[in-house]
Amino acid sequence: MSEPDQRKFVDTLNEHVVGCAAAHQRLLGALESLTDEQCRQDSLLPNWSRGHVLTHLARNADSHVNLLQAAVRGEVGEQYASIEQRNGDIEHGAKRSADELVMDLRLSIYGLEAAWASANEKTWSGTGRNLRGGVIEMSSLVFLRWREVEIHHADLNLGVGYDDLTPLYVRLELDQQIMLWRSRKPMGMTELPAIAKKLSPSQRLAWLMGRVEIDGLAKPEPL
Repeated sequence: MSEPDQRKFVDTLNEHVVGCAAAHQRLLGALESLTDEQCRQDSLLPNWSRGHVLTHLARNADSHVNLLQAAVRGEVGEQYASIEQRNGDIEHGAKRSADELVMDLRLSIYGLEAAWASANEKTWSGTGRNLRGGVIEMSSLVFLRWREVEIHHADLNLGVGYDDLTPLYVRLELDQQIMLWRSRKPMGMTELPAIAKKLSPSQRLAWLMGRVEIDGLAKPEPL
């Protein structure tokens, strides 16, 4: 990697780390008065309680640590052992008390941030695999985690909505989601619908990610 490219990579990585770490703290702050009853209540995700979402966020952090540790060894790690284990861990963990859920999430967050801090150039240049066998670039891992935290914080439906997403995250994510949207369209039909262009950036992003329904707009095709 040339020196300018290395500088750009470091600057981008630092931007993502700062953004995601701040999102971690906003999430933990929002959970300070969480009750057991609230944990049993529905999130905005179908068939998932808030306990499911919090457990998923904790296990997602652990999965990123696993990927980074494999990259340190020069290996291509698996994010999760299997979809059955991932789903079983979430289902089992969702039933815990609020105190247990929040403590688990806090410990997983700080474990992940410690893994970021100890990662070197070799680690960040590695790759891993997600549940579908897709390649995960370690260089994109922090942004992927930032996405998880921002979107699932809103999914919890605890007073933070999709309009409250961090503006920098929205700008960076919109660029990616619009490219993905265009990649699934036939040539010559890659412009966003006029209705979508009139939405606020956060609402446009929420629509592209399937979180909100907008009158006059079809749901984006799944990835």
